[in-house]
Amino acid sequence: MSRLVVVSNRVAIPGENRAGGLAVALQAALGERGGMWFGWSGRTVRGDSGELHEQRDGDIRYVTVDLNRADLDAYYNGFSNRTLWPLLHFRLDLVDYDRDTRLGYGRVNAMFADRLAPLLREDDTVWIHDYHLIPLAALLRERGIGCRIGFFLHVPVPSADLMMAMPDHRRLFSTLYAYDLLGFQTRRDNDRFQSYVRLYGGGRIIEPDLLQAPDGRRFRTGNFPISIDTAQIERQAAAAMSKPALRNLRTSLERRMLAIGVDRLDYSKGLPERFHGFERYLQRHPDQKGSLTYLQIAPVSRGDVGEYQQLRNQLEQIAGHINGAHAAPDWTPLRYVNRNFPHATLTGFYRSARVGLVTPLRDGMNLVAKEYVASQDRENPGVLVLSLLAGAAQEMPEALQVNPHDLDGVADAIATAATMPLDERRERWHAMMERLRKRDIHAWRKNYLAALESA
Repeated sequence: MSRLVVVSNRVAIPGENRAGGLAVALQAALGERGGMWFGWSGRTVRGDSGELHEQRDGDIRYVTVDLNRADLDAYYNGFSNRTLWPLLHFRLDLVDYDRDTRLGYGRVNAMFADRLAPLLREDDTVWIHDYHLIPLAALLRERGIGCRIGFFLHVPVPSADLMMAMPDHRRLFSTLYAYDLLGFQTRRDNDRFQSYVRLYGGGRIIEPDLLQAPDGRRFRTGNFPISIDTAQIERQAAAAMSKPALRNLRTSLERRMLAIGVDRLDYSKGLPERFHGFERYLQRHPDQKGSLTYLQIAPVSRGDVGEYQQLRNQLEQIAGHINGAHAAPDWTPLRYVNRNFPHATLTGFYRSARVGLVTPLRDGMNLVAKEYVASQDRENPGVLVLSLLAGAAQEMPEALQVNPHDLDGVADAIATAATMPLDERRERWHAMMERLRKRDIHAWRKNYLAALESA
């Protein structure tokens, strides 16, 4: 079995509080095979970018690279998050295209290739993650690296016409042809990428999921829906119920039902639309008024970016309007919180909620939807209200699926979830949970790596 080398924008260094499901899966794969995890250190330095740091944990090497402020602003804050992020989430209106940040993105990827190439062996299997590092394989190939290299895109793929709308699109997206396997979240994402290659990328489709670049090089694509550590979240949610934070939450609800949303503060998550959908629920279903409290947890991300500051202000205004119009002396319909909670506490919140609201405008997958289901009490499970435009919708047909732009539809789904009979709740939950147990995060990484090694 070849050595595994994982490359991502950030590295989950042992001891740091970054132990999400993806980190657990990748560390498990590295632990099985021995290997290396390479990426940005998270540090910003005054001098030149590129200083290497290394630490070991058993058979795993963690190799990180520092970036200076100019490189970080161009590569990460600039092209990755102001150009690629909105483009890949279908928001052409928010794309801030700037040649200087694009050059910085290329410069940092080239520096990563310079630092990584001497560390690689000919028989390594390299697994590169996400939109920050699209051109990395092509840059490694230029430096003589011939080993197997795979890529996994965690975010959605937009339509071919949207990808083509980015200036000089082919120069960037054609670098994906240097990979041996391109992994996407859903069949829909895979199909959209293949349409781009055929229509605008100069390549052609040889057979299903086998493509050919203009220079004749062939590569494979596939869909590999990412998942969660289902068993761990089950255990964590059950254990969380004895925590003081959960007792306090239950006391504050005064026997009312809870609806919960947990999302990073980002325009792709559809939070203004969700707030308005909840307001429409209060208007359309007056018989349920006062029976349910909606808790929205939305930690601030990229708080120094103008669009995110505007979004935060907008949500505060909508929440104030809803509570001003509908609250009673003993009931606040919408609780809106801009802070992080420990993951173990969040799973307890999910378990306490009769309704889980996951209604993004676009999402590659959305693991909150899966975590909500895995956290439920099997005897008295809640109901997931899920956007059709989240990747998770293709795997979770038993959820109440909604169009997040259809406020009446969202309102009625909340009302249906709040009043759904126990037998139906159990039936829906069991079907989703069985799938989540079978297709957990460990199955995901094993499936991807098996496909990469046979590509």
